[in-house]
Amino acid sequence: MRAVAEARIQGSTAHEIADSIRALIASGMLAPGESLPTVRGLADRLGVNRNTVAAAYRALARAGAVESRGRGGTVVTEPLRTEEEGFAAETVLRDLGSGNPDPDLLPLPVLAEVDLRTPALYGDALIDEGLRAWATAWLEEAEPGRPFELSVTSGAVDALERLLVASLAHGDVVGLEDPCFLSSINVVRLGGYRPVGIPLDDEGMTVAGLRAAIDAGARTVVCTPRAHNPTGISLTPARAAELRAVFAEAPHVLIIEDDHYSLLSRRPYHSVIPEGHPRWALVRSMSKFLGPDLRLALLASDADTAAQLRTRLSPGKTWVSRILQRVAVGMLDHPETPAALERAGAHYAERGDALRALLRERGITVRGDDGLNVWVECGVDARSVSEAMMRRGWLVRTGGGFLLEPDEASPQIRLTAHTLDDAELRTLADDLRAAIDDARRR
Repeated sequence: MRAVAEARIQGSTAHEIADSIRALIASGMLAPGESLPTVRGLADRLGVNRNTVAAAYRALARAGAVESRGRGGTVVTEPLRTEEEGFAAETVLRDLGSGNPDPDLLPLPVLAEVDLRTPALYGDALIDEGLRAWATAWLEEAEPGRPFELSVTSGAVDALERLLVASLAHGDVVGLEDPCFLSSINVVRLGGYRPVGIPLDDEGMTVAGLRAAIDAGARTVVCTPRAHNPTGISLTPARAAELRAVFAEAPHVLIIEDDHYSLLSRRPYHSVIPEGHPRWALVRSMSKFLGPDLRLALLASDADTAAQLRTRLSPGKTWVSRILQRVAVGMLDHPETPAALERAGAHYAERGDALRALLRERGITVRGDDGLNVWVECGVDARSVSEAMMRRGWLVRTGGGFLLEPDEASPQIRLTAHTLDDAELRTLADDLRAAIDDARRR
């Protein structure tokens, strides 16, 4: 099959050769793991310059269709398989894998008080003035004394994607926490960047892991300062200071802080950005406290990074709806919102603490202490635990998908259980203990 497929590669330009190979991959004639002909061999057969074939292979690599393995040649890649947050479709089980906030705790939009009559037109300012004033005051509290420029994006994932596109080239190395937020993994892999994992301990991102990532060529590092998803771990002041010292030795690295839980967190924000660092961004999503469907995030950054972002947020291309921005301001300025956010944050904290305590009472190891989720170390293959939980009526999220090198046999699960009452939490803890025991016996 491979010999037949290679014989069908045609073209006299890089574009034609790349299209021919992609068609063979799409038809299944070139399967994942199979090697392409050498540059010299294909160039000789087609009667073209070797640079033409090399350019075709580079284009295929940028598209994620192939990868270069040095002396191992150029190989067809496996299709990228990504996991997503959210409810499982059409399940009759109690879904504890969604990662969602409680819809009953989200503030209601105040559309009656929002100016919907004044349209935003091509060339208008990208940021609503009301949102700019609110966001500037809020972000100045987080970064006192640090000059910044404000940007607005369509959620934190959009912010991360734009930051990477604006500052990196295909194949550049990105340092990510390991385990990591699913969407961050997807953005990096689908963008054609190379993720390098940075382990976490109970104080957050490890210093040795950060040094190793920078030594491996990381040009960007993404750090979650608190309520890390999936583990719930937050940086301690001492660890944040140690990480700042490492970053101070690497001014070329773009530091992206993903403070996704911000207004709901009970842990203080400890920045890893050193004073005077030239390349940095702080991203704060509104999804957890105003609702995922609002699709807004605020981004503070240095002036050069902001200028690069503006080229990707120019009016008429991909601006963020001013109507949505005005809705956000209306919700944030509403007199009932502060109390609503306080209730939501307290509820998530209390439910998480209650579940962690119940699990520890039953000899089950848990990590972290903040955020919407509880990270459980089962000590056995999480797939077996998940199957045993399904038999008891629960749907849980196994932890392998959160790892930069996906491992279906990983021993962790993530629970989003803040909607359960006390009796349901006790049942969940009992069932999880029994499921782990079942998995061990098997």
